Amino acid sequence: MALEWEQIIVDSAAPVALGRWWAEALGWVVVDESEEIIEIRPEPDRMPGLLFVPVPEGKTSKNRLHPDFRPDDQEAEVARLLSLGARRADTVQDGQHWVTLLDPEGNEFCVLSDRKS
Repeated sequence: MALEWEQIIVDSAAPVALGRWWAEALGWVVVDESEEIIEIRPEPDRMPGLLFVPVPEGKTSKNRLHPDFRPDDQEAEVARLLSLGARRADTVQDGQHWVTLLDPEGNEFCVLSDRKS
């Protein structure tokens, strides 16, 4: 039996707006959209993707799962994401090699520094 990872579901107050934000942040494409949901992928036929769906309740605590990204230039990428509407999280510790940001709905994600040899 084969198991293929198709997508991650993201609960959202405003799924289409949040999905479009992540599509811009990641450079991904919209593959499905209605008034209530939006699915984005790296390329139309490439998975996994992210499917943003509406939920009535708001986010109340830290995410149990969050993505980490490793860009070529951490400082430039953090600045770009902040210019798109991300916010810095309050969880900064001395010596850490990542920056924790929040998307427009407060979901955490990290931007990592270069790998050390």
